[in-house]
Amino acid sequence: MTEQKSFGDRVRSALIWRSGTQIFAQLISWVSTLAVIRILDPADYGLFAMTQVVLVFLSFLNGYGLASSIIQSDEVDPQRLRQAFGALLLLNGGIAVLQCLLAPFAAAYYDQPIIADLLRVQALIFLATPFIVLPEALMARNLEFKKTSLVNLLSAIIGAIVALSCALSGLGVWTLVYAAIAIFWTQGIGLFLSARMFIWPSFDFRGAKEMFTFGGTMLLAHVFWTIQSQSDIFIASRWLTPFELGIYAEALFLTTIFTAKFVPPLNEIAFPAYSRIQDDPEALRWSFLKAVRLIMLIACPIYFGMAVTAYELVEVVLGTKWLPMAPIVSVLALVMPLLTLQILFAPANNALGRPEISARVTMFGAFVMSIGFLIGVQFGVMGLAYAWVGTFPLLTVFTFLQSKGHLGLAASDLARAAWPGLSASLAMAGLVYLAGITLPTTHVFVRLTILLAVGGSAYLGLLYVLSRPTLIELYQMIVRRKPA
Repeated sequence: MTEQKSFGDRVRSALIWRSGTQIFAQLISWVSTLAVIRILDPADYGLFAMTQVVLVFLSFLNGYGLASSIIQSDEVDPQRLRQAFGALLLLNGGIAVLQCLLAPFAAAYYDQPIIADLLRVQALIFLATPFIVLPEALMARNLEFKKTSLVNLLSAIIGAIVALSCALSGLGVWTLVYAAIAIFWTQGIGLFLSARMFIWPSFDFRGAKEMFTFGGTMLLAHVFWTIQSQSDIFIASRWLTPFELGIYAEALFLTTIFTAKFVPPLNEIAFPAYSRIQDDPEALRWSFLKAVRLIMLIACPIYFGMAVTAYELVEVVLGTKWLPMAPIVSVLALVMPLLTLQILFAPANNALGRPEISARVTMFGAFVMSIGFLIGVQFGVMGLAYAWVGTFPLLTVFTFLQSKGHLGLAASDLARAAWPGLSASLAMAGLVYLAGITLPTTHVFVRLTILLAVGGSAYLGLLYVLSRPTLIELYQMIVRRKPA
């Protein structure tokens, strides 16, 4: 009992530090990002999105799966750490060289000469990766997220300072490049020193078969995840102008703020936490469903609210020049609760030592979503948005079918976990929509404030009526700090 309480307290502490500092870091990042968006042009973001396709695709080789094997293992010896460090240095050094070699070909594909220079400079990001991945894995394994969170907060502050300085200096798209490099190198130096990882790398990989087997399967999953996540930009870059690509990329950024910025840090905690209880299937199942229930309680109102207030939100937050992205935001926001739910499965499957499930899921997603984007882009930028709506439900169902046996889940279990947030959010969105069409003409800021007030009060009221125990559970978790 004492051991369970201690474990729960460690998970709770990890959640507080990781999510608390993540919120603060994201507030800093958002203020900076929104200020920079108002300064730069949509075409700058279109060019940057083109480089990210190459960068993200090559990052599948960065060796993160090797670090994941360290988190998942019951024991880790010093030699294995040295081998992992050596492999990470070799892999990421090779990726940096490869990106420099591929840069002119990417520029020719996009028919944008500046892409080559942007990619050569961004190769510096890979050189920082070994000093981020391994220390982060070591601290995550022991659920020590305090130092990691503080380093991430520092990197967000430095990235914000660099971004604003470069934007005000008129550096255009280079603003985004230099800010990313500053963030990565701050994380690399900070995490390396925080973990006190003063070890020599080993390039003798004898006895490391298990690590490379697990890492190789994770790598395969990452390959197909990269195709799945970047195929829209890769395909659209030959069909859309940099302006159109820019508004699509920023609409995707806006709608994935919660899913991409808040859920992954929670998954970073979930993976080592699930790994420690992998021999207790019922405890893992219970923990997974609780995570689904609480996270969907937050994700659903954010996204359904965003769908019905997209025009007001875009004009207030980004300015009138970004208004063409509002209808894209409305469509994408509808599918983002499913994206949130779908990515919650990976840490549970990986903790059970079943990374092949993630590989199969991402393989299916890469195929289905690429086909959807190829069809959707024929209808312009809105066609890309509707491709998400048409394909992502299929991927979510496939993920559940692949995972249910290992996690001991029934469809009714998942539905019950997601229902409180989903039902209250749908009703809330309907009330906000009705309020929006009945409001008299007024200043957009006032209008957005009223709609947010209506949505927030309606959601809490509906949740209190429809699912009071879930609301109490969330209150206890946040306010009373009940152990996770």
